[in-house]
Amino acid sequence: MDKPTPLAEALDRYLAGAGLKKRVQQAAILEEWAALVGPQIAAVTMPQSITPDGVMRVHVATAPWATELGLMSPRILARLNQGRSGRVKEIRWVPGPLDRPQP
Repeated sequence: MDKPTPLAEALDRYLAGAGLKKRVQQAAILEEWAALVGPQIAAVTMPQSITPDGVMRVHVATAPWATELGLMSPRILARLNQGRSGRVKEIRWVPGPLDRPQP
């Protein structure tokens, strides 16, 4: 009789077979945003979405911050993509209000 397959392994195989592993990893970037970019950037940004082809849309509190973050994009992309197959290829920094849920 075969040994039972650990759930994490079975889920990983299912996601890979269904072609969803990349999208799940991209979605994790949205959840882990604050930890990946740090508290200063997280305070003035709100990630919105990532398209299947790797374009991420992030709302930014002000236009000057959007400009600054645009210059920092290569370093931010390197952090976001480290150890992931679901990669972000481009970040679109969109100035405007941050629609954060109120505590």
